[in-house]
Amino acid sequence: MKPRPNGTTPLVLDDVSKAIVEQLQEDGRRPYASIGRAVGLSEAAVRQRVQRLIDTGVMQIVAVTDPTQVGFSRQAMIGIRAAGDLRSLADSLADLAEVDYVVICAGGFDLLIEVVCEDDAHLLEFLDERVRSLPGVHATETFVYLKLRKQLYNWGTR
Repeated sequence: MKPRPNGTTPLVLDDVSKAIVEQLQEDGRRPYASIGRAVGLSEAAVRQRVQRLIDTGVMQIVAVTDPTQVGFSRQAMIGIRAAGDLRSLADSLADLAEVDYVVICAGGFDLLIEVVCEDDAHLLEFLDERVRSLPGVHATETFVYLKLRKQLYNWGTR
């Protein structure tokens, strides 16, 4: 298998590991014993496989919150046009606490970032002082979220 750009080789998942991932995508708190019954493994074997999937970066198990319910009333997607080393800029953006998503892309923008801020004043300060001041950032376009209608993480496996 061809190595990925970061030098690692993608993990090839067997059907049982894929089924475990899909079980956890449906319910991240599903007990290992229940998953084991569904996929034909012992609880201990499921625990080991889940740990390996986490350790290899195939998946992570986290609590997903609604930002508006925990004090963050402003979310936005920011398109960035840049010059220079995009990977380095992406790493700098990823280090910012407000940023929860960074992607290097093709098209009208070089990078897209999603941010979660306390309010509009926080978003403005973040844009002016933290993003636009980074070396290589030439222009930004901000898409303010008005209402989140769908956010899922259950796309399954291939």
